[in-house]
Amino acid sequence: MGTVAQFVSQLAAHLASLSGRRTALVSRRMEDKALEVYDVIRTIRDPEKPQTLEELDVVSEKSVEVQELGEDEYLIIIKFCPTVPHCSLATLIGLCLQVKLQRCLPFKHKLEIYISEGTHSTEEDINKQINDKERVAAAMENPNLREIVESCVTEPDD
Repeated sequence: MGTVAQFVSQLAAHLASLSGRRTALVSRRMEDKALEVYDVIRTIRDPEKPQTLEELDVVSEKSVEVQELGEDEYLIIIKFCPTVPHCSLATLIGLCLQVKLQRCLPFKHKLEIYISEGTHSTEEDINKQINDKERVAAAMENPNLREIVESCVTEPDD
């Protein structure tokens, strides 16, 4: 009887070890995906200034979170920080993030973009706008907005 209990104990320890390794692998894969996403958005140019969102600290590696939804499907959450609490272009920055990620990510994903809590005077309203697919599509039908977005998301060597 002692050997059965010992075997069960060893098996449980082995399974726990495997579970820990899987969790570490999944965590590492999510970190890699987050870096891949960040690499796409960091070069978006600010609509008003000559710098990129990365250079202005509007986005950073910490602003990207990736969660696994299913096999080869991910939830991407981006929290960006406008340069000032009353930034009139925060919605446009959110639109640029949406457009560039939809175009450039090679894997299936759901995208949620938010203004970091407490960093903008109308963050709730803007969060609703930039996560509403119909509003995003309508905005991109406007030729003036589309031109601005294109100039922000196009890579310098494109």
